[in-house]
Amino acid sequence: MLAVTAHDLVPPGPVAVLANSTAGRGRHRGLLPRLVDRLARAGRPVRVLAAGTPAEAEATCHAAVADGAGALVAVGGDGTVHRALQAVAGTAVPFGPVPAGTGNDFAADTGFPADPLAAVEAIVNALRAGRTRPVDLARVTTADGGERWYGAVLAAGFDAIVNERANRMRWPRGPRRYDLAILVELARLRPRRYRLRLDGIEHEVDAVLVAVGNCASYGGGMRICPDADPTDGLLDVVVGGRFNRRTLIRVKPRIYRGTHVAHPLVRVHRARTVELDATGITTYADGERTADLPVRITAVPAAVRLLR
Repeated sequence: MLAVTAHDLVPPGPVAVLANSTAGRGRHRGLLPRLVDRLARAGRPVRVLAAGTPAEAEATCHAAVADGAGALVAVGGDGTVHRALQAVAGTAVPFGPVPAGTGNDFAADTGFPADPLAAVEAIVNALRAGRTRPVDLARVTTADGGERWYGAVLAAGFDAIVNERANRMRWPRGPRRYDLAILVELARLRPRRYRLRLDGIEHEVDAVLVAVGNCASYGGGMRICPDADPTDGLLDVVVGGRFNRRTLIRVKPRIYRGTHVAHPLVRVHRARTVELDATGITTYADGERTADLPVRITAVPAAVRLLR
């Protein structure tokens, strides 16, 4: 029987690169040639994937993995990472996120440098050494049996409702649309009745905030699940109860520091499997529209191997 070496952890084949030129409002658009040049120093061919839409990005990642890519690198924010994870989750193909978006929570929470060039250098060093590190992902199963993966946090409360509102609005354009959606939903704020089943134990709660974290952060550094660890095989479930508008406005800034969990209306649970249901809620995972409730979320240990 042959011994397994570190180099066996990175399969042979080219490095496929998914790059979102619009991530972070395009501020890193001109950096891609330098990133590709540095990736080539790992001694492997580098193949930049062409995609015009998020759906095309996901499809081209799946095709690259099926065609024998030795690694997949995503240049962009959490949305770009989310699309790439669908292709590498549960496979032997290692993954490297290069943070270049507005929100880079998965990359930050799994130890990658915030600077894109430094992140690529870490990925190149891992490729050269044949080194990967396993981390968990969360798998979402929908009512019709469909499956999605996510790396950071699934939102199923006020933040998800705001995202859904903003995505339906045609005016104004840019970040002001999200700000307006917040004002509209604050005016309509009311607790929703949620049905939770955590490792088979049922709970019914009235809540405004509900998040299920594999990692700690979402929304560009908001530590909604501050103690979540993507290597412990568990999901952190944070439930913010019957907040009124004034309380929610006071509590929201505390989420950046993770101190909101000390508020008496906040409860934190930990489970391997989370079943979540409520009426009229569409969930967002890694900032991407994911599925209407009900959903089942499962922590999958070592579901992806990171080039770090």
